[in-house]
Amino acid sequence: MIKEEWKNRFEIRNLSEYERKAALDLAWRVFCEYESPDYTSEGTEEFRKCLHDEEYLHGLQYYGAFDGMKLIGEIAIRPDKKHICFFFVDGRYHRRGIGTRMFQRLLEDYPGETLTLNSSPYGLPFYKAIGFVPTDEEKTVNGIRFTPMKTVRKGRKNG
Repeated sequence: MIKEEWKNRFEIRNLSEYERKAALDLAWRVFCEYESPDYTSEGTEEFRKCLHDEEYLHGLQYYGAFDGMKLIGEIAIRPDKKHICFFFVDGRYHRRGIGTRMFQRLLEDYPGETLTLNSSPYGLPFYKAIGFVPTDEEKTVNGIRFTPMKTVRKGRKNG
């Protein structure tokens, strides 16, 4: 019962353009704490640059998880490619189902679609748990380590 109360405590919704900076700040904080230790300084700097690259950020659709008024999680997708670019939850809220609920909310807007992402080493177990499978081995580009992944949807062939 406590777990159900906990799940109902958080709101997940689309973020406005004005909330984008808070989402990117959250991504940077979580990245520095959990992801950066697996990266070279080049990889950390490359990620920092992408958070400020308006051309890269243009057109992303953002979703946020809120505890009251506080943004505690965010997921961003490039709608035209069905590619998840950012997926972060504040460390104080890890392992409470928030990431899973954000992903489920995203699926409501992309029913039946095959979604892709590039998983960091830290995120790999989580992504596998919510239904992603690797499509290739781990790669490193500009210091960023990632494993390409896609969703496997029940009742649908992925190609």
